[in-house]
Amino acid sequence: MTTSVALIGARGYVGAELLSLLAGHRGFDLAFASSRSLAQQPVPGFDQTFRTVTPESVADNPADVWVLALPNGLAPEWARALGEDAIIIDISADHRFDDGWVYGLPERNRGAILGARRVSNPGCYATGAQLGLGPLVDAGFVSAPPHVFGVSGYSGAGSTPSPKNDPVRLRDNLLPYALTNHTHEREISRHVGHEVFFSPHVAPFFRGITLTLSVPLVGGVAEADVVDAFQRAYAVEPLVDVVADVPEVRDAALHHGVRIGGISMDRDGRRVALVVTLDNLFKGAATQALQNLNLTCGYSELEGIA
Repeated sequence: MTTSVALIGARGYVGAELLSLLAGHRGFDLAFASSRSLAQQPVPGFDQTFRTVTPESVADNPADVWVLALPNGLAPEWARALGEDAIIIDISADHRFDDGWVYGLPERNRGAILGARRVSNPGCYATGAQLGLGPLVDAGFVSAPPHVFGVSGYSGAGSTPSPKNDPVRLRDNLLPYALTNHTHEREISRHVGHEVFFSPHVAPFFRGITLTLSVPLVGGVAEADVVDAFQRAYAVEPLVDVVADVPEVRDAALHHGVRIGGISMDRDGRRVALVVTLDNLFKGAATQALQNLNLTCGYSELEGIA
């Protein structure tokens, strides 16, 4: 027996990646993919065409589970239309601060995701930052707000044209944006349990994220303690690798996991720096959505993830 999945908002980069993953999944069938701009065009990997489905027409388009890959601000209307019994994975930021939704970062919240009916998929930057900061916060090693310097490929700005995804504007350039009060700054702080300062940037490459974390430490913490905290946290996590060298963003592209490395203490032991890399369209979005689909629907967490 299979589980039918409806994908709402299939036009963007994340929707396309999730469709590709679903096509290789043995337990999920695509009920339909909805995209107003792609209506009646073939759905890649499936013997069907894109539909135009609205919140008002959900009763006429049944599915076992719904994935909302919509621009921020649109998911609440869909959640209301689908009702409390529907299983929903929301890829937007709309429910990441809502206590009525489970926060879907499996490596840190797996137990709550199992069997949940409302899951908010984390942001791409927020995923890497939390996996990089979580073991240090959990161990009580952090003395003051960490600083996170993030750089994303321009696919992270979506497919709607803007300066942040304009290859001409980005050529030989690095574009800082939202230097205070970015949504991911609040998201990271809320879910890692510690105030964090975050500075996002977009670069000329298409996909991938690199995050440099600078973390003030309490006294008495050695570099070996930091490394041990990471190794213990992720020893059995198949999508998180702790490495000795500084991971490079080009090596993260088209890979489903996260790399954490380059762990370095300053000479007086007051601060540790490290680097986290991931693919913003995979682990930062579509791969994580599939992990959450698997966990909510009773499949092996990595089913369909190569």
